[in-house]
Amino acid sequence: MKILLAVDGSEYTRRMLDYLATHKDDLGAARNTYTVFHAVLPVPSHAASFVNASTLHGYYEDQAREVLDPIRALLAQSGIEASFAHRAGPADKEIAELARAGGFDLVAMGSHGQGALSNLVLGSVATKVLANCQVPVLLVR
Repeated sequence: MKILLAVDGSEYTRRMLDYLATHKDDLGAARNTYTVFHAVLPVPSHAASFVNASTLHGYYEDQAREVLDPIRALLAQSGIEASFAHRAGPADKEIAELARAGGFDLVAMGSHGQGALSNLVLGSVATKVLANCQVPVLLVR
C-alpha cells in the first residue's frame, strides 16, 4: 500500500506517527511505501514579489526542514523508511492533490479533534482534506 503521511510538526503529527510505529505490523509495513509530506505556508504574493526566487526557495526549504528533520529521525528510530516531500500552499489542497496525483492508497494525518462546532466556525485542515480527498483518510487523535 502506498501511504501519504501528512505532517505539520505538531503534537498531533507525533501521535499519528506513534500510532503508525506501534501498528506497523497491522498495516503490513513490510509491503507499504511511505511518503512524508508537509505543506509550507506560502509567503503572500505581494511580499514574495519583493524577494528573489532563490531566497524564497531557500525560505521554503528551511521551513520544511524544520518540520521534516525531527520526523525523519523519529521514523528512522521506529524502523520505518520513507521518502519526504514538501510544497508551498494551503495544506488541505496540497494534501488532497498529492494524494490524487501520486496514486496514494491512504492518507494518514493527525487531527486536533476540536469538534464539529469548531470545524464549522474555524475550519480545519483535516475536515477539508476529508471533503476534498478521493482516497481513504486515516485520522489519528
